[in-house]
Amino acid sequence: MSKIEKKLLHYVGKAIADYNMIQTGDRVMVCLSGGKDSYTLLSILRLLRMHSNNKFEILAFTLDQSQPGWDDSGMRAWLEHHKIPYEILKRDTYSVVMEKVPEGSTYCSLCSRLRRGNIYRYAEDHGYTKIALGHHRDDMIHSLLMSILYNGEIRSMPPKLLTDNKRHIVIRPLAYCQEQDIIEYAKEREFPIIPCNLCGSQENLARQRIKKLVNELAQDNPKIPSNILHALGHVKPSQLMDKQLWNFKSLEAQRENGEMAFDLAEKGDQEIVFPDPFS
Repeated sequence: MSKIEKKLLHYVGKAIADYNMIQTGDRVMVCLSGGKDSYTLLSILRLLRMHSNNKFEILAFTLDQSQPGWDDSGMRAWLEHHKIPYEILKRDTYSVVMEKVPEGSTYCSLCSRLRRGNIYRYAEDHGYTKIALGHHRDDMIHSLLMSILYNGEIRSMPPKLLTDNKRHIVIRPLAYCQEQDIIEYAKEREFPIIPCNLCGSQENLARQRIKKLVNELAQDNPKIPSNILHALGHVKPSQLMDKQLWNFKSLEAQRENGEMAFDLAEKGDQEIVFPDPFS
């Protein structure tokens, strides 16, 4: 086992433990897109499954979206060589995206929704208890900054998510893993990568700009990416502005109640008369 594989195993195992992602008997559907991230996720989960004496199942699920130049022959050979159960489902979402999205606009949003719908439907139809996605630490960081800068919201990709319809649990076991380590591991293992021609044709996506910004900041302070990830798990609602998380209108009453409780503790049973705040 190589040094980089040990490192990834450690961080994936830690993320699974920290967020209770996988339990004994789980049937995990690993979404294999053909990129470095999903190959790494599948490879590491396969090793963890072996180390756990096969206490959970895995299936590699790939959605063939009929993109031009799609060739999954290398993927099929790799999966069969490693004896990994798989399903490659063909659905022509590419034509839908090209028809609906105006030229010059980004395809990612509609493409993701169509892909997600097919993934959820397959998982439900075949009884998979967890859906594993290959998003890593850097994806979570970039999503947070994109949401703040372009959508005016503080949100990102949680390591574990219950979908809105309460039917699926989505997990991201690579949540603690750095993209650079995944790149190194993918080169080491020589995964048969399938390029995404749809997204790759749009070079000026906002996510690439955010990625460049974070990399530039990290050159001056290497701790910045890890600090942003740390911030995702250490939210202080009272220091923000969301009225749904913090009742700002009742702070005066809370202050008075706090003073009363403090004085009662100090003075015992003595009667306390509060002045009229509006006099």
